[in-house]
Amino acid sequence: MADTETRTGSESDELVFFVNGKKIVERNADPETTLLTYLRRKLGLTGTKLGCAEGGCGACTVMLSRYQIHTQQLLHYAVNACLAPLCSLHLVAVTTVEGIGSVARKLHPVQERIARAHGSQCGFCTPGIVMSMYALLRNNPTPKMADVEEAFQGNLCRCTGYRPILEGYKTFTVEGGCCGGRGRDNGCCMANWSGAEESSEEDVNESKSLFSAEDFAPFDPTQEVIFPPELMSVTKVQRSASLCFRSDRVTWLQPDSLDEFLRLKWEHPNARVVVGNTEVGIEVKFKNMVYPVILAPAFIPELNEVRHTEDGVAFGAACTLSHMGALLKQEVETLPPHRTEVFLAVLEQLRWFAGIQIRNVAAVGGNIMTASPISDLNPVFMATGCKLTLMDKDGSRVVPMDAAFFPGYRKTAMRPQEVLVSIEIPFSKRTQFVSAFKQSPRREDDISIVTAAMSVTFAPGTDAVEDLRLSYGGVAAVTTLATATAKKLLGRRWGEELLQDACSSLAEEMTLDPSAPGGMVTYRRTLTLSLFYKFYLTVLQKLREQGVKVDAVRPDCLSAADVYHPETPSSIQVYQAVPEGQCQGDAVGRPMMHLSALKHATGEAVYCDDIPLYENELYLGLVTSSKAHAHILSIDTSAAEGMPGVVCCVFAEDIPGSNATGPVQYDETVLADRQVCFSFFGQSGDSLRLTAFPSFLQVTCVGHIIGAVVADTQLRAQRAAKAVRIQYEELQPVVTIQEAIAAQSFYQPIRTIQNGDLDAGFKQADSILEGEMHIGGQEHFYLETNVTLAVPRGEDGEMELFVSTQSASKTQVLVAKALGVPANRVVVRVKRMGGGFGGKETRTTVLSTVVAVAANKLKRPVRCMLDRDEDMLVMGGRHPFYGKYKVGFLGSGKVVALDVSYYSNAGNSMDLSLSVMERALFHMENSYSVANVRGRGFLCRTNLPSNTAFRGFGGPQGMMVAESWISDVAQSLGRPAEEVRRLNLYVEGESTPYNQILNQITLDRCWDECLSRSGYQQRRAAVDLYNRQNRWTKRGLAIVPTKFGISFTAAFLNQAGALVHVYTDGSVLLTHGGTEMGQGLHTKMVQVASRVLGIPCSKIHISETSTNTVPNTSPTAASASSDLNGAAVQNACEILVKRLEPYKIKDPKGSWEDWVRAAYFDRVNLSANGFYKTPDLGYDFESNSGRVFNYFTSGVACSEVEVDCLTGSHKNLSSTIVMDVGHSLNPAIDIGQVEGAFMQGLGLFTMEELCYSPQGVLLTRGPGSYKIPAFGDIPTQLTVSLLRDAPNDKAIYASKAVGEPPLFLASANFYAIKDAVAAARWESGVSGPFRLDSPASCERIRTACSDRFTKLCPPAEPGTFTPWSVQV
Repeated sequence: MADTETRTGSESDELVFFVNGKKIVERNADPETTLLTYLRRKLGLTGTKLGCAEGGCGACTVMLSRYQIHTQQLLHYAVNACLAPLCSLHLVAVTTVEGIGSVARKLHPVQERIARAHGSQCGFCTPGIVMSMYALLRNNPTPKMADVEEAFQGNLCRCTGYRPILEGYKTFTVEGGCCGGRGRDNGCCMANWSGAEESSEEDVNESKSLFSAEDFAPFDPTQEVIFPPELMSVTKVQRSASLCFRSDRVTWLQPDSLDEFLRLKWEHPNARVVVGNTEVGIEVKFKNMVYPVILAPAFIPELNEVRHTEDGVAFGAACTLSHMGALLKQEVETLPPHRTEVFLAVLEQLRWFAGIQIRNVAAVGGNIMTASPISDLNPVFMATGCKLTLMDKDGSRVVPMDAAFFPGYRKTAMRPQEVLVSIEIPFSKRTQFVSAFKQSPRREDDISIVTAAMSVTFAPGTDAVEDLRLSYGGVAAVTTLATATAKKLLGRRWGEELLQDACSSLAEEMTLDPSAPGGMVTYRRTLTLSLFYKFYLTVLQKLREQGVKVDAVRPDCLSAADVYHPETPSSIQVYQAVPEGQCQGDAVGRPMMHLSALKHATGEAVYCDDIPLYENELYLGLVTSSKAHAHILSIDTSAAEGMPGVVCCVFAEDIPGSNATGPVQYDETVLADRQVCFSFFGQSGDSLRLTAFPSFLQVTCVGHIIGAVVADTQLRAQRAAKAVRIQYEELQPVVTIQEAIAAQSFYQPIRTIQNGDLDAGFKQADSILEGEMHIGGQEHFYLETNVTLAVPRGEDGEMELFVSTQSASKTQVLVAKALGVPANRVVVRVKRMGGGFGGKETRTTVLSTVVAVAANKLKRPVRCMLDRDEDMLVMGGRHPFYGKYKVGFLGSGKVVALDVSYYSNAGNSMDLSLSVMERALFHMENSYSVANVRGRGFLCRTNLPSNTAFRGFGGPQGMMVAESWISDVAQSLGRPAEEVRRLNLYVEGESTPYNQILNQITLDRCWDECLSRSGYQQRRAAVDLYNRQNRWTKRGLAIVPTKFGISFTAAFLNQAGALVHVYTDGSVLLTHGGTEMGQGLHTKMVQVASRVLGIPCSKIHISETSTNTVPNTSPTAASASSDLNGAAVQNACEILVKRLEPYKIKDPKGSWEDWVRAAYFDRVNLSANGFYKTPDLGYDFESNSGRVFNYFTSGVACSEVEVDCLTGSHKNLSSTIVMDVGHSLNPAIDIGQVEGAFMQGLGLFTMEELCYSPQGVLLTRGPGSYKIPAFGDIPTQLTVSLLRDAPNDKAIYASKAVGEPPLFLASANFYAIKDAVAAARWESGVSGPFRLDSPASCERIRTACSDRFTKLCPPAEPGTFTPWSVQV
């Protein structure tokens, strides 16, 4: 093959690789195409999913395998297909989820176990998790649980709460292998029972196993798919050759030798060098960078070489981080400890560096050359004096990684023609101590806020500092050395005096502009001190271990120096078994697997974007506003329309029907439109003359959809959309709640609920306190982003839409309105969603209407699936809330008066904001009885994308403020919080502020069981003891109740329909008004139908939800879908049973099929409609009367946390949840809902933070910057118990709603954190109530733990600077 120099023109090499054993020869490989796009669009392998396009969620995980000639071994490794360039796959075998097993063929044990362990809900993340586990087992057939946890660091799941995934996969591990029946009571050890409690008489009817590992197919690693023999032969015989791949924009050059690489870099000094594409891929995708020439030197031997030198170990620049980590671990195991301090510091940073899919491909050289100011590894390399070997075609040079190496932001001291060949990591000296630190919002797979490495060398046998290097990332535009501080400390003794001087000096040296990008300026500065203090303590301990006379570390300070090592989580699930006499075939009440779980695990479950491409199909890209509030002066589409593949642009004038849209009020536009302005021109007689004239197009938020570009591929549509040029005249935006209050920018009405005599209540009170709290918003982060496929049917204005939506009927109505046709011409079909959580209740229509308009204009199918950053920008999320309260209480802690005001950030349209606020007001007292109460709700009109429904729908925000004032009351009285909560808890028969009498309320039972199961009193004593013994780590404990009202607060929505067909072979097709988004609704409906019809679930099938089968459906929301649709299904099935009854009587020994056939031949209708409406609902705000809710779902959670007071990090040690779900229809699904909601709540209250600029621009637009809980955030001990003997006579088969209510219970972790912070503040001499806003991020926790370090870094005065982000 000719080398790259001799190729001219458009000539490209053949790309040869294998996918699932099949040879692929691609003759036109595009350097800009990713493996994911190729798999899905070219090969039709849609099991691999697009979740984020930035390597942050793991949904696209596949396994790559290559034969390594130098080791003569196969290398298997998991990668993110969304970042893997197609051109990097020459002579590689790709294995996708389809390649390891299928429902039709045979399941792989990895697929079977996640499904049968109930580890799949929506299923969108499941193929990626399956492939991460599969890749682990290919390399290590008998892993430890720690290996499994590491394998999942790069995978996210928004539904399950992670526990069942780990439980299922524990069966592969050495800790979790089957005992062969030698378990408890000779049962299976894997029947996921953790044995926390011994059996008692009460336990007789309790079950603690949701699955049995005895049912799993055995795992035999010798039966895996073989590496393609042809590929092995070709790899062995084919000499290394350079490759060239070209497209119209980019040339990919893959040199086969170092000399050729140096020559190419000399010829193309500005070419980007790509090994793992983990950085360049992001730049191209999200920063619109174009690199005409890409050099790919990944397989040049010298760049992969690892050499032992006299001073250390030299790694070739193309060595992957995984490879480097594995080799450094070997060094640590074989060398004396004093030689491996630097290696251990590198390994500590690698532990938390991205996910394993990134570490498997990211090169150490790329990490250095990216020159990120928040790099995890560069501070270690700088602090330890690593040496870099640089080369160009004229020679080489060795440079130290020191302060001069990074001269500016994202710049290095290298010349353009030079390449990095290797880095030498030195052995440490006997008297040298090195530590590395990383502080990030989430431990796993997260970019750092501040990263640091510190190295100190002492004169032998003394504590006199001989050399000191303190390197920090995240406190400047470059990785920096605190040279002034280090210089001051040379020659000093390692003691308290040095510590004081070091902290004072660091506070002066590590300054940061208060407007610095990334924000958190005070916190970042404080961290420089806190991390040095940790280093100081660590070194003191090591000096004492070496026999050097230094001060002993105080026992209460020892834990500050501990390095975090996660514990493998353990769990217990408890539920009530079905009654002894229940028929074996009756599925209701049994932990039945999700009906689609096996298909989720094999990638065979079809989601909207998995539908095969239609002939003539086009793709749509959105044109959105970059300004929060502006007039549009001009739109220039010429550049876009001239781009390859572009068919047309779509704007408001292309809408044949109405441009007005919105779920409740038509206060939005499908596409940005002209606002009609009115002017008054004096008087004409007695009347005013009103003249209308068109104004400019107006946009009212960043992300406001202005138009769209339609092209032949997604990439071209998106590129063209970005090429549309828009000129704005900016107007002053209102962004935050506080700005809206100042401007009195509110939507009407302002809601009020008042009960009792507020003035009398406050007069009765012994004490009155006031407080306030802000609760941040939350991104839904459903793994499947919004997607619509619109297919015009060619006659009568008919159109069929495939949409990922919770509201098929609302989509139908609004699309018909935009197209100007009756609703009967539009069919909306929903097979399943990859998560919804309320985010797909109304906002999906924002996209669906635009796609439908484009399809109508072109009379061709049009598809659009939003990228994660687009979805986060456009779609809105949970409403941020600000609550102000005044509470009156007696000396006993009894609350007698409450006045609370809520302000929500509604955004630029009403959407469902009024209903969200109403539910917040209906939950303003949470579970506490308050005789005299007033709640007011204000909807702030701002220039943010309209916020919308999100699991809990305002309830969590309302209750969060309630828990704030109840904990303030306890703190101000100095009484235990659990006593004050219990004292105020509702009891049976009491009335709510909206005058609903509480019947069958189980709060007290849940409370008492939670106290008992959690061992609360013993925990409290242990926490108090721990806090007395530890200064810099504190533990906290909290127990929190919830009472969640079940029903749509809009009474008309409490209705549902079902349609059941029985076919002559006895099979049943069931359709109902609810949609499946992972919550197991279809599974439960099949269980209900199975019981009523008296047939096995296997005979019943649900195909999809569609508007042409069940019309006028309510959204699948408000936790009421099982109640409503279940009753409708029951109704339809009972009609059929009644019709079949005569044939049963005639032939009592006959089968179901016999009776069906007999009825058919007797001309009986074997199809039935079912319908249900919840009785006696309807509330009036004016009179504060009527019944709001059908019933309440209650629960209580107790959580214990441990807070690192120096960094603000926290560990979730344990959570015990007791939930009343009535008689569970399916305990496996209900426990999954409890755990999933709890983890989502954990994100809301302790981690997830949306950052907006003062100009209203969302700054957190993907998993890189927006962090949802990961596998490592599960409580170390998690117990979920479904309350026994609690039937509910108001819902199907005595069950209760479960989707939303458990989410708020995660506030127990927030208030446990607050409890720990209070202990830290007390130690600093600060006591009494204090404000802690939600989420309790590491920044907020650290700032609240006031101490001597925080005092050295005071915040800048508000108003003296423009902050990077604002609290909206």
